Amino acid sequence: MPLGLRRKKKFNTKETSRLVEGEHTDAAVRTVPSPPAPARRLVFHTQLAHGSATGRVENFSSIQELYDKIAGVFEIPPSEILYCTLNTPKVDMGKLLGAQIGLEDFLFAHIKGIKKEVNVYKSEDSLGLTITDNGTGYAFIKRIKDGSIIDSVKTICVGDHIEAINGENIVGWRHFDVAKKLKELKKEELFTLTLIEPKKAFDMEPRSKGGKSSTGKIGTGRETLRLRSKGPATVEEVPSETKEKAIGKVDDLLELYMGIRDIDLEASMALDRWSRVYLQILVWQVRG
Repeated sequence: MPLGLRRKKKFNTKETSRLVEGEHTDAAVRTVPSPPAPARRLVFHTQLAHGSATGRVENFSSIQELYDKIAGVFEIPPSEILYCTLNTPKVDMGKLLGAQIGLEDFLFAHIKGIKKEVNVYKSEDSLGLTITDNGTGYAFIKRIKDGSIIDSVKTICVGDHIEAINGENIVGWRHFDVAKKLKELKKEELFTLTLIEPKKAFDMEPRSKGGKSSTGKIGTGRETLRLRSKGPATVEEVPSETKEKAIGKVDDLLELYMGIRDIDLEASMALDRWSRVYLQILVWQVRG
């Protein structure tokens, strides 16, 4: 056989065919992973309650983050925001922002206005006011009882932030600590409240007792954004009418026996928690 000439190796066509077929088969079996679904973009419109242009906020998971976003939109310090109401610029405690926001709700931010010092004579054990807080360290007056001591002091209004009691700064206190402090004040003595009222447009809003809102439910959608102190916010269904009634009853008991309204409690749906709170209220009643 001449040099340089070699017999070409015959390939097994059947085997080659199987290999090719096998390669095609493996490729067909392999499935390309589908791209992840895009995250749902939730955008809320907002204004300053006393008047401003409309801004938009998104990507927040807690009330503090929401306040930071709103402050960024209007170029103000977050500490200027006292609280937010939903779908109304008025100081309407029935529309107060809690731990849930309807996906179609409009946010109105109430910021600090005039500071005032008010002297109050505690002639009775009960002052006749209900305290709540904004979830970021500001306690404020949510309701004033008709005919009460506080009701007789016309410069004290629903929505006023309580900054200090007898000169002691209480910023950062929870509402139940503020209520306890006021309850422990001695009877037949004068005490001083340092208050900051929300800024008002033209200062024309009348004094309110903070009664229940008559404008119906907040928002029109069937979903809400649930804010959390830890972890991401989640979209949830609007609570059923039965659960809303249960929440209202527990809050009424809290207000009656402890003088507080709890924003976080209003958003909780755990029935066992209702039982624990109810029992604790009864204990407070017996001890009181």
